[in-house]
Amino acid sequence: MSDHQGSSQIKVFISAIVMLVVMWMATGVLTYIIPSGTFDGTWVPSDQAGISFLKWLGAPILVLFSDSGALVIAIILFLLIIGGSIYLLQETGLVEGVILKIAKRFENNAFQLMGILILFFMALGAFVGVFEEVVPLAPLVLILSRKMGWDDLTGMGITVLACGVGFAAAVTNPFTIGVAQQLADLPVFSGAPLRALVFITVYIVLFAYLYRHAQKHSTVTGLKAKMTETEDLFDKVDSEVVSASPTTPPKRAYTFFVLVMSVMLVYVLISPFVAWMRDLSLIVIALSFLIAALGVGMMTYGAKGGVIKRFLKGAVDMSPAIILILLATSIKYVMMEGQILDSILYYVSTAMMGLHPITAIVGAFFLVMLLNFFIGSGSAKAFILMPILMPMMDMLGMGRQLGILAFQFGDGFSNILYPTNAVLLISLGLTQISYGRWLKFILPLQVMLLILSIAWLAAGYVIGYGLT
Repeated sequence: MSDHQGSSQIKVFISAIVMLVVMWMATGVLTYIIPSGTFDGTWVPSDQAGISFLKWLGAPILVLFSDSGALVIAIILFLLIIGGSIYLLQETGLVEGVILKIAKRFENNAFQLMGILILFFMALGAFVGVFEEVVPLAPLVLILSRKMGWDDLTGMGITVLACGVGFAAAVTNPFTIGVAQQLADLPVFSGAPLRALVFITVYIVLFAYLYRHAQKHSTVTGLKAKMTETEDLFDKVDSEVVSASPTTPPKRAYTFFVLVMSVMLVYVLISPFVAWMRDLSLIVIALSFLIAALGVGMMTYGAKGGVIKRFLKGAVDMSPAIILILLATSIKYVMMEGQILDSILYYVSTAMMGLHPITAIVGAFFLVMLLNFFIGSGSAKAFILMPILMPMMDMLGMGRQLGILAFQFGDGFSNILYPTNAVLLISLGLTQISYGRWLKFILPLQVMLLILSIAWLAAGYVIGYGLT
């Protein structure tokens, strides 16, 4: 690692730490300002006045022993295993070899490749509900992005960003649409035609945004680059791969890697529809990468080639992200222990009841966005919000499908914005992109998606979406 890379990693780590500590402290203060209570259709005030100082101070550790502690620990182990596996695969030269072959295949059709990848990752989120599982692919596509002459932000946009907005522009996402419609007493996946149109418009906006960004920051300018420029680029890539990878994996290593990854992909595609498979998805993905990395490492270096040492080096490099994850999850812990999360829901929902229908549905959209800052799980938010949103839809004479649409917009688009989202934190950690740099890149797109969301909600109200 160069001094510049080391300095960049330190800056990424410190900026994220400072931001999360400020949020953690501010949340604790709010528990002494906002009245505590519980809200489950009926508001029940509580005598509690703020969170205890010991729980506030110890939140980053106590969260490990809370109801969500198992998930936090699973995410940490997942990060370490994936980090070690990716590092080992990169050391063998296999990743560079695969990426180089793909890059050469599309060297004269770079933006065709971009369009295909964006559609693929968006579809994973929109139809299957994949989001967390895309994290291990971010570093791989980042390398591909560099080989195509694009910057790191374009690579993140193609993978995590595309999957995240696809999750929000959902058509048959079982975690948001499926759960929410069941709770709303609607046929599962009903109302899909309008949501399919939403998916198409979001795809067009995202592709145009990344296309424009890539053109501005590309080392190969224009949709049809000159052959000499392209050849020079790939000659440079060839020499980089040779110099960076003194060892070359045997062909059987590539076959083994593709086989393991194919099995993992099939599992990921099936898991959202099978409960026990969904519960084990993170474990299976981590084990798949571990098996693939160790297998390729053994085939490349042999039994005494320092495979375990290289794996541990990659895991250690990822370990600072553990602190970020603990701080991020402690914010929700402080709100729950201070009993102010239900209070916020009560005050906001009460204020929305006297509004114009369009204003109310847009307000519901913003309410879900607010809650998403603290609770990333779409299914969990559905259980919290459906008892509030559905009666409001009925009282305002709007179709319940419109409430589902507001819910999915608010739940998904902000996933790739909030620093409290573990998937975003892990992805930025794996790719070494600072949150500040990511925020500057993502804000214009967020504004576009915000306007598009409000436009679709207004259109849904005008056409009576869900009333017939």
